[in-house]
Amino acid sequence: MRQPGSIAFSLNAVFFFFFLLTIILGLFSIWRLSDFNRGSADIRGHWLPSIRFLSDLNNFTSDFRAAEATNLLSSSEADFNASENEIAELDQLVAQAQRGYESLGHSPEETKLYALFCGQWTSYKEIAGRVVARSALDRKPGAVEAYMTSSRAAYNTESDTLGRLTEFIASSAREASGRADLAFQQARLLIAAAMTVAGLMTIAGFLYVRRWLAAPLLDLASCMRRLATNDTKIEVRGTERRDEIGQMARSVLVFRDNAIALAASQHSLAHQASMLEEKLAYERRLAQLQNNFVSMASHEFRTPLTIIDGHARRLAKMNGAGQPYEIGQRSSKIRSAVLRMTNLIDSLLHSTRLIDGELYFHLANFDMRALLHEVCQLHREIAPASQIMENFGELPLPMEGDPKLLFQALNNLLSNAIKYSPGGGPINMTSQIDAEQLVVSVQDHGIGIPDVDRGKLFLRHYRGSNVSGIVGTGVGLYLAKIVIELHGGEIGVQSREGEGSQFTVRLPRRSSGTKPGANFVVDRGNCDKSQ
Repeated sequence: MRQPGSIAFSLNAVFFFFFLLTIILGLFSIWRLSDFNRGSADIRGHWLPSIRFLSDLNNFTSDFRAAEATNLLSSSEADFNASENEIAELDQLVAQAQRGYESLGHSPEETKLYALFCGQWTSYKEIAGRVVARSALDRKPGAVEAYMTSSRAAYNTESDTLGRLTEFIASSAREASGRADLAFQQARLLIAAAMTVAGLMTIAGFLYVRRWLAAPLLDLASCMRRLATNDTKIEVRGTERRDEIGQMARSVLVFRDNAIALAASQHSLAHQASMLEEKLAYERRLAQLQNNFVSMASHEFRTPLTIIDGHARRLAKMNGAGQPYEIGQRSSKIRSAVLRMTNLIDSLLHSTRLIDGELYFHLANFDMRALLHEVCQLHREIAPASQIMENFGELPLPMEGDPKLLFQALNNLLSNAIKYSPGGGPINMTSQIDAEQLVVSVQDHGIGIPDVDRGKLFLRHYRGSNVSGIVGTGVGLYLAKIVIELHGGEIGVQSREGEGSQFTVRLPRRSSGTKPGANFVVDRGNCDKSQ
């Protein structure tokens, strides 16, 4: 048995209410429409047939009078016989219409008028019969006189009575039609009002089901979905209810508390696992960096060491017998190889310290033109076969910044231009002053940069897809970007694969806007504040 207050009991009550409401509305509609149906049936069953029969009587009696006149005007025996036959036929039609009218129920006033008409019609027929009889005896003058006097008076009397009866029936029919129309209007209004009340009650029932049953169930379902996604910050409503929804709400509350306890345990375990994963990832990163460094160093150092070893062996074999020019040339190549190794070692040390954020940011005033020329000269000595073209103008380019860091950044750009131009070709390094900025560009005609790599070019350890076979670590451009941004500048690139690249550096001539990282220490001790 359903307990009062349960969901099943509430739903059964709501459904029974709607069922009862439907039956009541249907019965009410039938009751109201029955009044209209009675009025319509009265019109169909009495007034319309009465009007039809009276119309026939009016037509037939009028035709009877016309046939009487035709009989008087007949000039031959055939015409006379035809008119008599027409009079007899019309007399039968009138009698038939009378029988039809008499078969209907009538009010006393209708009956009185109809009885008067019947008496007058009988009198008229008797007079008309005498007129026709005189006409048959060739007594035309007397028949015509009777037709124009007594016969016409009798016909007019019965015609007036029949007209009054017809008007009375038509008036009664109009009144019945008005009553039927009024009954229909009242029924329609009452049914519309009943439907409005039923609609309002339906809306009230719908709102009750939605607010008291559907909304709490949807809320509990939402709570369960959020609990399934480990969201424990939920508010469980309805725990005070005594029906099934209250039981479900209290169960969800227990699930939430258990989920909170479980989430706390999982969070602790996840934190410990995260710490272990971070340490493992850090160790793997260190191992990978060490492997990269060893691989890069083995490739980078092998070439100058091979050059030094080869020329040293040749000098040993000369045993003092070589020409001074040849000895000087080989000594110069050994020195270039040593210089290349020294530059490589310095570059690696500076790169490592810059990435780890352990360098001081020494601000100083210096001549940028001299620094750019020094970078070019260094690479002419390291790579004598390269064609380095410089265009820095004749005047000094005063700058404020860290010359060592800028030297390293520009050195990386020129080194890349030489490295990624395996076919040779000129490398142009230019500078110019643009407003309050110094613009430095390095242009080569090497392998270029593919379009897909251009957006990731300055990421750490990222290398282009077309540099396989060319040694490198992928940190040169990353470090150059860091140094230039430390000086408040920006770096950009224009390149087309197979045609070369042009890197453009824009630096403010004064570094008042410099914002180095948290691990960089700014030292302005060597900077001339008055300049």
